Amino acid sequence: MPKSLLIISRQAPWSGPSAREALDIVLAGGAFDLPIGLLFLDDGVLQLAAGQNAKALQQKDLSANLQALPLFGVEALYASSRSLQERGLDPLALNLAVEPLDDQAICALIGRYDLVMTL
Repeated sequence: MPKSLLIISRQAPWSGPSAREALDIVLAGGAFDLPIGLLFLDDGVLQLAAGQNAKALQQKDLSANLQALPLFGVEALYASSRSLQERGLDPLALNLAVEPLDDQAICALIGRYDLVMTL
């Protein structure tokens, strides 16, 4: 039986390669039917903001990768409610459907996975 993996993405989409790498790992795990979840935490929730203009920052747009997650069987998508609130993001206006979690629920979520990787 494969071990479950939770990826915690903590970086903004334009702050370096970590956000893209986290998505690549999740997509690869989904392609191989690995039980996998993705948690957006801290500045990682900024990846979920609608209307980003990645070209203005000379970055690649991550929105296509985000939209592909369900196609790869990745449906366990979460975001920190606190992080969303601190950054002024409305959970209903994100470019990807995620389950908002409070800090206590995040601790419980982490405990449900065999392996946890933070990027």
